[in-house]
Amino acid sequence: MSEFPPCPACKSPYAYPSDTLLMCPECGHEWDPQAEAAADTSVIKDANGNVLEDGDTVVVIKDLPVKGAPKAIKAGTKVKNIRLTDGDHNIDCKIDGFGAMSLKSEFVRKG
Repeated sequence: MSEFPPCPACKSPYAYPSDTLLMCPECGHEWDPQAEAAADTSVIKDANGNVLEDGDTVVVIKDLPVKGAPKAIKAGTKVKNIRLTDGDHNIDCKIDGFGAMSLKSEFVRKG
């Protein structure tokens, strides 16, 4: 078992140190393990790359079908007072006509 993390590019477990960087022998990728550890992965961005925060208002950018509902959430629907969560669907909100809903941040833009 390697004491180094796997390559972020190809997930190879054979990374080795080279000065202050780690190198992957399979794909040739070089990376700084301290910089990756310091990177904040909890930042959630919308479809345009804007950082979202709790309480923001967002706009749905495409029609989203909803299981068990007779109609989809239409593009252009404004959603107020969002709450950010962890997971695949990282926005919790209430949508008029649908109720409590979880959305993916890639299908909204900051409004």
